[in-house]
Amino acid sequence: MLGLAERIGSYLGGELPRHFLYKEVNGLKELSVFIDESGDFGQYEFHAPFYIVTLVFHDQSIDITENINHLNDKIRNSGLPECPVHAGPIIRREFEFKYLSSMERKRIFNILFNFTRTTDITYHSIITEKKQLVEEIDLNIKITKQLSAFLRDNYKTFTQYDRIVVYYDYGQMELTNILVTVFNALLDNVEFKKVVPSDYKLFQAADMLCTIELLALKAERKMLTKSEIAFFKSAKDLNKSYLKAIQKKWFK
Repeated sequence: MLGLAERIGSYLGGELPRHFLYKEVNGLKELSVFIDESGDFGQYEFHAPFYIVTLVFHDQSIDITENINHLNDKIRNSGLPECPVHAGPIIRREFEFKYLSSMERKRIFNILFNFTRTTDITYHSIITEKKQLVEEIDLNIKITKQLSAFLRDNYKTFTQYDRIVVYYDYGQMELTNILVTVFNALLDNVEFKKVVPSDYKLFQAADMLCTIELLALKAERKMLTKSEIAFFKSAKDLNKSYLKAIQKKWFK
C-alpha cells in the first residue's frame, strides 16, 4: 500500500516548494499582502452563494522563519510531501486528497490551520452574497467599493510602509483588474507579484482563511454540506475548534 506522501506526491509530481521567509529589504519597511478568493464572477448558483476575497497581511519586520520551519517539520513528520495545501479539496476529498482517509485529511488540515492561527499575521475578508446582485457588473462594483472603503479606513496604517507587495496568482482576471486598479488608485507604494501557491506558505494561509470564512457563513445559515459536516462532525464543533480560534487574526 502506498504511503501518504506517495499517494499525494504521485498526483503532484513530487515537486518540492520554495519557502516564503523573512527578509529585510534595504532597511525599508515592507508589508506583504497575500490574496485568495472563493467563488467566481458567474451568475448566482445555490451551491456557491458567496464571493469572498481574503487579504492576509504580514509585516516583513516580523520574522516568521520559525513558524515556517515548524510547519515543514510537521509535514515531514506526518509523512506528507511539501506540497501546496488547499483547504477546500481536503474537506471535500478531491484531487490529490481523494485517496486519503478522513483522519489523514484532518491531520493535514490541522497542520495548516495551526500554522495560520499561530503565525503573526492578520487578515480581512470582503464578502458578497451573490443572490443580492441584480446585474452582472454588480459583483465588480461591490468588491471595488468594499476594498476601497477598507483601504481608505486604514490609510494611515498602510502609508506607514515604504513598500506594499501584493501577491496574487492572477487566477481570476476580473479580480486581478479590481485589485490593481483599487490599490494603485489609493496607495502609491504598491507592487504586484504573481504567486505560485507552492512557493508561499502565506498564500496557503490565505486559502485556509478564505475557506474558514466561507464555512462560517454556511454554518450561520445552516448550509453546511454533508462532506463538511462529516469532516467537522457538527457546526458546533466547527465553531468551537476553528471559527472562534481564528477570529483573533482579524485585521484591526
